[in-house]
Amino acid sequence: MKRLPLTMACGPYDRMEALAQGVVQPEGIDLRYIAIQSPPEIFARMIKTRSFDIAEMSLAHYSIMRTRGEFPFVAIPVFPSRVFRHGYIFINKNAGIREAKDLEGKRVGVQEYRQTAGVWVRGILQHDYGVNLDSITWVEGGVNEPRPEDHEMDLRPVRDIKLELIGPDRTLNDMLEAGEIDAYFGARRPGAFDRGKNVTRLFPDYRAREKDFYGRTGFHPIMHTLVIREDLFKEQPWIPESIFKACQESKAWALRQMRFSGAQRLMLPWLFDEIAEMDALMGSNPWPYGVEENRKILEAFMGYLVDQAFVEKRPSVDELFTPIVNWTE
Repeated sequence: MKRLPLTMACGPYDRMEALAQGVVQPEGIDLRYIAIQSPPEIFARMIKTRSFDIAEMSLAHYSIMRTRGEFPFVAIPVFPSRVFRHGYIFINKNAGIREAKDLEGKRVGVQEYRQTAGVWVRGILQHDYGVNLDSITWVEGGVNEPRPEDHEMDLRPVRDIKLELIGPDRTLNDMLEAGEIDAYFGARRPGAFDRGKNVTRLFPDYRAREKDFYGRTGFHPIMHTLVIREDLFKEQPWIPESIFKACQESKAWALRQMRFSGAQRLMLPWLFDEIAEMDALMGSNPWPYGVEENRKILEAFMGYLVDQAFVEKRPSVDELFTPIVNWTE
């Protein structure tokens, strides 16, 4: 029987490598995997021109737009990108910020206010450190490169917040180094942290804090999910389960390659020590897919969207994702 040809755009991730190379083939599908380094490019092409059948997508953008009823895509509960975020909060050394609460009343840069990384950082600051987010003036713009004025795909909260745009000829990185903003957080690391004189992390011990956060909550923050065109899903409702199963197999393949001890696959000198640390903290399934396996973290994230006024009521996790039958013999 002829396989259904489909395109899938996603990052060049190790957990997707077996799909990209054709080592794993989704049942009934002739998959063309298009590896694109920049996630925002994937998002924009999928949203604006529906360039792909299946694509990686910002969890925040998807959840907000789907809840508002304006998004012709449905998520498959595969999460190709997860990143701990305590280490992505940067401050100007002269801003008088010694702890998280000192961010109150300050000017804080964000790449995009609705960015998933930002939602996570604000949620952590509010719930773990008691930061009053309403006291902060948010300054939005390009991080290391200026952002064009016609930047699209933006989403704003449903209530007023103190938000300023810096325009197309400035960067948050330069403003942070100069003290024009007091802090910055987001998905990109500001160049001044490595090359400037005035930028440091809010949490120098971020790795210990992230491990403590995981130990207390079980949360390895989800950044992105996969989405399928809704019209395609309605026509061929079997596709998401086939993709889900293939993604599980691809992830398992990647873990086997990473753990092979005959020769190191990655250029990390202490790779096997890192794997042992990951196993001790996260157990046998360090990168889970599926709604049920991630229900607690997804519910918390949807709560953050309510807290930050992106949606008026908490979205139903089950209604956001395609149903998946986890079949085991």
